[in-house]
Amino acid sequence: MVREPKIFVLDTNIILHDYRSMYNFQENDLYIPITVIEELDKFKKGNDTLAFNARSFIREIDRLSNNFLFDQGVSIGPGKGKIKVEMGHPFSEEYADALAEDIPDHRIIATALWLRDKYPERKVALVTKDMNMRLKARAMGLVVQDYMTDRIDEAKIEKIQKEVTTIRKVKGAVIQRFQSEGQLAPVDLNIKRKLLPNQLFRIYAEDNSLHLGRFDIEKKAIIRITKETALNITPRNEEQAFAMEAILNPDIKLISITGAAGSGKTLLALAGALSQRGQYQQIILSKPIIPLLEKNIVLIPDNIENKVAPFLLPLYDNLNLIKNSLGGRPELLAEIDRMIKEEKLLITPLAYARGRSLNNVCFIIDEAQNLTPHEMKTIISRAGDNTKIIFCGDIFQIDQPYLDIHSNGLSLLGEKFFGQAVFEHINMAKGERSELSKLACKLL
Repeated sequence: MVREPKIFVLDTNIILHDYRSMYNFQENDLYIPITVIEELDKFKKGNDTLAFNARSFIREIDRLSNNFLFDQGVSIGPGKGKIKVEMGHPFSEEYADALAEDIPDHRIIATALWLRDKYPERKVALVTKDMNMRLKARAMGLVVQDYMTDRIDEAKIEKIQKEVTTIRKVKGAVIQRFQSEGQLAPVDLNIKRKLLPNQLFRIYAEDNSLHLGRFDIEKKAIIRITKETALNITPRNEEQAFAMEAILNPDIKLISITGAAGSGKTLLALAGALSQRGQYQQIILSKPIIPLLEKNIVLIPDNIENKVAPFLLPLYDNLNLIKNSLGGRPELLAEIDRMIKEEKLLITPLAYARGRSLNNVCFIIDEAQNLTPHEMKTIISRAGDNTKIIFCGDIFQIDQPYLDIHSNGLSLLGEKFFGQAVFEHINMAKGERSELSKLACKLL
């Protein structure tokens, strides 16, 4: 007996998350409620990621359906199922009271219920990232699931977060050689397993003194890491030392730094980049402005620069902190101001940085946990010669409504690039903002 293909009903947020999601359901059929098309029409204007995905999906649907009768659905491609835009259907009598309010979510659920009843021999599932919608649909007996294609499982996230290897009770003679020569062979530390490029180490001597190292795949040795200073900004803990070493290392082209607010991610990245200003034509400091907040942006008068400026204040705060640390070096302060005037140092929303050529650039993206996997890929794939990209963010504090800890671009970056010679990941567990800040995080 030939198994009937499944039917998946896509919610709007799946398409806004990944406009090519339709190609990831194998031979199964996809139904797009007409309400979803109406919602996409509201998102299509603008230059943010959601607008890009809305426009791209509409173009894909138009291309697939060109010159075909759409009432039976059209083929998505070889080995794929069909896709069909399904007209609206009234709420069933059984659930009319539960879906009394006429909102898009309820119309999409009503369409999924109608398809389930029309095709009892086939599995019908609603695919959505909206947890509240999932709860409603499950309560009505629908099969519901999240979009799983780009999700990272919990075990992989924990592995990435705890990538630093700890070695204890190393003999004093070995530590002395580590300090004098600046490196050790893995065998010197009784390491017999294969090490990944840029694997990080905490090495404790017999006297319990701490020494830091990173495995260099070219030298096949564990390189000693010390606390390097950039523009008077000095690492305060071992995690910050790992980060600063990676930022200042020209061989590491791609860096992800995760950690809670106050751990120093963006400050170190900016200080390190500015200390290497002679190596790049431009330093770009950017962050995504969550589209959900755009309704607030339009309420602010004046030009676009003034509208987005409040959302960039944390980036300017880090720059001002660096400038304040240079109070005794007026020539450096003047140089930084000149870089800003000539746009050699540019602070801008990520939406306005899209399309830029990333040649000979140090590109720092703050709050990168709010990037989709597609947006992450777009940024990295634009990297040209002598380009360094540093992503900073906290995967446990996501503001983008269609992302979570398992599906955001920063988590995906760490999982996919882990073990590549050009990539290093540092997780900062310690906050260094102030004693008051640390106390608040602990007590509140």
